[in-house]
Amino acid sequence: MAQPDKKNIVILASGSGSNAQRLMEYFEHHTTIRVAALFSNNPNAYALKRAETFNVPALLFSRNEFVNSDKVLLQLQEYQPDLIVLAGFLWLVPQHIVKAFPNKIINIHPALLPYYGGKGMHGIHVHTAVVQAKEQESGISIHFVNEEYDKGDLVRQYRCPVLPHDTPEELAARVLQLEHEYLPKVVEELLLSNGTENSQR
Repeated sequence: MAQPDKKNIVILASGSGSNAQRLMEYFEHHTTIRVAALFSNNPNAYALKRAETFNVPALLFSRNEFVNSDKVLLQLQEYQPDLIVLAGFLWLVPQHIVKAFPNKIINIHPALLPYYGGKGMHGIHVHTAVVQAKEQESGISIHFVNEEYDKGDLVRQYRCPVLPHDTPEELAARVLQLEHEYLPKVVEELLLSNGTENSQR
């Protein structure tokens, strides 16, 4: 459960969970921040196994529990999250959860919003659209979550080139490198941004 001497991150993940693992690695020995729990809507998500490796509590939930009841909200509140991070989480967060954690939920999106966002735009679908449009750059957007897909206020964007002969898979690998490099740093910055603490790892 929550430790009073540390700020708590709760991760929501639907799939492989490589960003979740990156966060768990980065904060494993951090002096003031910890990953308190990982929640998933997918019983087959590899993210659950990654959480087990790091001894991070992992909770599974259904759509009904997430959308039509307070069960997931109450479970989240038990971990007293200072920040909830959607790391490859594919469902829209319902209004009652967004309102319970104002400016405390962020998402990472594998494109430069406001372009290539919205319902259905995730994973390889995004990179395929970017390549087909012959864009010259792509990147990642880290943004606050509101009640619409990919519409919350931007926190940070980081860019990378789209090369002339890129496949969607090649672009995906380059964007994933940005995600792994910058997501933990942005999370750390948000949690320590009151200026009273120094970043220590």
